[in-house]
Amino acid sequence: MLSGEFPTVLLNMPWLQGLDLGGNRLHGMLPSNLGDALPNLVEFILYSNNFEGQIPASLGNASGLELIALGANYFTGVIPTSFGRLTKLYKLNLEDNNLETPDIQSWEFLYSLRNCTNLNVLSIAGNRLSGSIPNYTGELPTGLEYLLLDDNNLSGIVPASIGNLTGLVSLALSNNSLMGTVSEWVGPQIKLQNLELKQNNFSGHIPSSIGNLTQLAKLSLEQNNFSGTIPTSLSYLQQLSHLDLSNNNLQGILPAEVFSIQTLTKCVLAHNKIEGPIPSEFSNLPQLTELRLSSNRIFGEIPAKLSECQELSVIELDQNILTGSIPLSLGNLATLNILNLSHNNFSGFIPTTLSSLELLTHLDLSYNHLQGEIPINGVFANATAVSLNGNWGLCGGVKDLHMPSCPAVSRSIELKLSLTILLILIFGFVSFVMSVYVILLKKKKSRRPYLILRSFGKKFPRVSYKDLAQATGNFSESNLIGRGSYGSVYRGKLTQAKMQVAVKVFDLGMKFADRSFISECEALGIIRHRNLLPILTSCSTIDNRGNDFKALIYEFMHNGSLDTWLHQKRCSVSAKLLGLAQRISIAIDIANALVYLHHDCERRIVHCDLKPTNILLDDDMNACIGDFGIANLLGYSSSSSSVAVTGTVGYIPAEYAQSVHASTSGDVYSFGIVLLEMLIGKRPTDSMFEGELNIVRFVERNFPDQMLRIIDTCLQEECKGFIQATVGTENEARRCLLSLVQVAISCTRLLPRERMNMREVAAYLHSIGRSYVAAIKQEQAMLC
Repeated sequence: MLSGEFPTVLLNMPWLQGLDLGGNRLHGMLPSNLGDALPNLVEFILYSNNFEGQIPASLGNASGLELIALGANYFTGVIPTSFGRLTKLYKLNLEDNNLETPDIQSWEFLYSLRNCTNLNVLSIAGNRLSGSIPNYTGELPTGLEYLLLDDNNLSGIVPASIGNLTGLVSLALSNNSLMGTVSEWVGPQIKLQNLELKQNNFSGHIPSSIGNLTQLAKLSLEQNNFSGTIPTSLSYLQQLSHLDLSNNNLQGILPAEVFSIQTLTKCVLAHNKIEGPIPSEFSNLPQLTELRLSSNRIFGEIPAKLSECQELSVIELDQNILTGSIPLSLGNLATLNILNLSHNNFSGFIPTTLSSLELLTHLDLSYNHLQGEIPINGVFANATAVSLNGNWGLCGGVKDLHMPSCPAVSRSIELKLSLTILLILIFGFVSFVMSVYVILLKKKKSRRPYLILRSFGKKFPRVSYKDLAQATGNFSESNLIGRGSYGSVYRGKLTQAKMQVAVKVFDLGMKFADRSFISECEALGIIRHRNLLPILTSCSTIDNRGNDFKALIYEFMHNGSLDTWLHQKRCSVSAKLLGLAQRISIAIDIANALVYLHHDCERRIVHCDLKPTNILLDDDMNACIGDFGIANLLGYSSSSSSVAVTGTVGYIPAEYAQSVHASTSGDVYSFGIVLLEMLIGKRPTDSMFEGELNIVRFVERNFPDQMLRIIDTCLQEECKGFIQATVGTENEARRCLLSLVQVAISCTRLLPRERMNMREVAAYLHSIGRSYVAAIKQEQAMLC
């Protein structure tokens, strides 16, 4: 956490060989004579600071430099050509700055680097480089293994000379505006393990020469304009684990040869024009975890052998022309988390075997021709996790699915049912008459000055102002557990119900407080999910002074809010500690609730104010989202639709400052901020975040190498325990942390369209959680 400018006193140390100031908060410009004053430098590391201005050309005078790492700063201007004099240089990392190439002359640094015969790593990703990649790029040293130019403003055609760099292990050109074909330069790099070309304008066919890259582990070509068929030469890539060709114009038959790659873990071919049946060769993929073939023209039946891929967690085959019945064998996929078969032509019954999949959290079978009775166990017991719309032959299931009852099986049963219904109607009518009589009688005896809006619980008694005042000690300060934008929350015990509750009393003197009350009632009236704070009843009346009174009554959460668990003065024996596994579980709970609100609720809801103080923990440490006071019901004219989105500073995205419209992507951003807060233990409004530095940028600058240094202190203590553990568990803990950070960063992208949706977020979190729990169990088994 060092701050200030570059210490010029260091310039008086001419024998200095190694200088590492990475991962601090240093700022300002570097001295122009830095290389002259420190001629014996071998390693120069300023990675992840706030330095700005131009990179000193004098660095080229420190002839012994082998490593320069200036990434994740704010350096501007052009890259010095003097680096070409550093013949011992093996790594040059200038990524994530504001470096530019405004004209062809500014690219000369690349030409000069051909003299650096030991150069192994060149990363200038994440800058503002523009124009075409020069042809002399192919003249860089043949020993170059890493060439990273992704996330810039590059355009034009990639020079064929890049094919001369036969020693490349990783080539990243993603997220630019490059165009043309790739057949002229892909193929000679036989050592290539990682080829990332996604989000460009490449066109033409995927060349068959790609099969020469036999060591390739990751091939990422998504979001381009590739056409033609998928080359069968991909079958030569027997070390490929990640294949993503989605969002192109590929067509032709789905090649069976591709699915002979036994190392494949992720296969994404969605949003193309691929046709034909699903090859039975899928059974050759024992490590496959994700299969995404959505939005193609795939027909035929699902091969029964697909169930032999025992590691599958995601299957997305929606928006195709698949027919036949859903295989019973899918119920053997114990790790399955997401199954989407919607918008096809499946017929027959829903396999009851799917109800035995304990990890299945999202099942979409909508818009097919399914019929028969809907199972009621497993995933089918949660109406928010299942989509069955557009199947007119289905019946039964749990009540919340709102499906018609299945036909009676016999005449005698039908007769008994009719008599039962008749008796219920008679009894109900008598009960109604008696209730009306009692109510009228009570009104004559006592005209109590209150009106109850509604009771959300089926058996919960209605309450009056007097009941609430008595429960909270007349709204005593000693029972106050929190204050919000529109009121206060009190702890209380209702005598009649014999239970502890939380009473949210609205301050009707505040602007929009009454509207907030109505908005929260609207939202809570249509939602039912185990990770949403259970509301019991509401009360709208007048108090004992004749003033308007509005309150909501919730179940009391004994473990308080997530905020109180995250922000304690220190990690001590007496303090409340959240371990990594618990934080993952809480993050999954929050994500599940948002998936329901955004995708599965009867009326889509945007929460608008997601933050740790609005996330409460029950007795079992399950997370529940509360406070829907400024929630928006999308697609409906609600009382809140005309109110500008307010939310809480630090948790709302930048686009809310320019628009009054709430969006689900706004909630995704808030979730990402909460997840970062859970990992590093700092609020987004912490005093360390000032100027252009915010919590997202801070984490990005420390990712991935410095993450273990910036995570929450309590988590650091926990991770130290892994030192004595096996290497596999230690690696899994680190891998889990980095995966969680990646999810959070994906949620907090500046542009809403670049963020994942909550369904995708939840899927990733479930996968991370499973991996971590499995590693812990394995470690415990080894200790035993």
